[in-house]
Amino acid sequence: MKGNEKMSNVKTVLESLNNGGFDRVFATLYGESALPRQKKRYADIVNVFEDLYKDGEIRFFSAPGRTEVCGNHTDHNRGRVLAAAVNLDVIAAASENDENIIRLKSVEYPKMDVIDLNDLEPKAEEAGKSAALIRGVASRLKQLGYNIGGFNAVTTTDVFSGSGISSSAAFEVLVGTILNHLYNDGKISPVEIAKTAQFAENKFFLKPCGLMDQMACSVGGFVGIDFKDTENPIIEKVSLDFNEFSHALCIIDTGGDHSDLTDEYAAIRKEMESVAAYFGKSALRDVNEDDFYNNLDDIRKKTSERAVLRAMHFFNENKRVEKALESLKSGDFNEFKSVITNSGLSSYMYNQNVYSNKNPLSQPVSLALALCEKLLYGKGAYRVHGGGFAGTVQAFEPNELLSDFKSEIEKVFGENRCFVLKIREQGGTAVNP
Repeated sequence: MKGNEKMSNVKTVLESLNNGGFDRVFATLYGESALPRQKKRYADIVNVFEDLYKDGEIRFFSAPGRTEVCGNHTDHNRGRVLAAAVNLDVIAAASENDENIIRLKSVEYPKMDVIDLNDLEPKAEEAGKSAALIRGVASRLKQLGYNIGGFNAVTTTDVFSGSGISSSAAFEVLVGTILNHLYNDGKISPVEIAKTAQFAENKFFLKPCGLMDQMACSVGGFVGIDFKDTENPIIEKVSLDFNEFSHALCIIDTGGDHSDLTDEYAAIRKEMESVAAYFGKSALRDVNEDDFYNNLDDIRKKTSERAVLRAMHFFNENKRVEKALESLKSGDFNEFKSVITNSGLSSYMYNQNVYSNKNPLSQPVSLALALCEKLLYGKGAYRVHGGGFAGTVQAFEPNELLSDFKSEIEKVFGENRCFVLKIREQGGTAVNP
């Protein structure tokens, strides 16, 4: 029996949370020190679930946010990236129903998304909204021959929109993970879920993103990914704990607004692809770098000088990803920091995604980078993080500087704007006691 015919397990789940039944899995996902907060967080969504749906056999699911470490705007042209899942996530309490309808209520938003699985075509009015992501994930899984079905869910998230750690990708991966475990016995691979999530964002949400965010959220851990063949990306996991090098990883939320920047992000991909098209290719990964430089004057006339600069960024950023991986494997953290800072300089100078041309007087990311240079020059590393134009900066700082660094940054951008992150080994997952 499914849906409303199922007996509620709410009482049992709450008792298990209170009695330590989930302590082991929570410690693995979040660390021992986070147990009290996480137990309350999961109990809170169970209580909301009971208020909304009354009954159902609840299961928990989680999908992490991600940090992009190197490879800024390379994935959409089939380049290389270095990324990691982090210890901030979106979680769900979910139960199957037999109505072929997905009902999903996010605690952070007033409206419940209700998706009829009998209608899986893109909806113009849903573009840019969470409903588009749910419908898109379900549609793609059905196209691929997987089972889909209705469920009732309540979600809550630490991966807040605009935080720069990919709230949309985490949400897409969460929906895919729920359908994977409720209807496919967990047999869909993390790579397939990531590609499904990207499909939903490209075709239903209408954001022309690459595959890095979804892949990092779905696979988990610290990974180097080569997207030369997007159907079969090469994924290399790296064992890494920044504490081994006595450094911390921080994300600085500058408070910039992403809401009107889709065309800015799309322009980077479009301009890189215009250079590829000059050579009859669909992506820069297929262009010979020597041929590019030998035809530079004609390319800038046929495309634009900014397109040429962005192509230069792509070619060199691909090399930086390889160099960053090599330095981590050899334990040369100073070299790694140098590569990361150079990645940020390239994004600023060549890729030009640190502030928006729509409002050039507003430059919070530029200001954060300038502060990082003042506080960390010669000691740490810093770069624009993710899509850019607004939002976040990534910084690596020695542990002994962390407290002062955080304090100085938050004097400017506000309290709780500098997040200290840890790498999470698990990607999208069912959270079982």
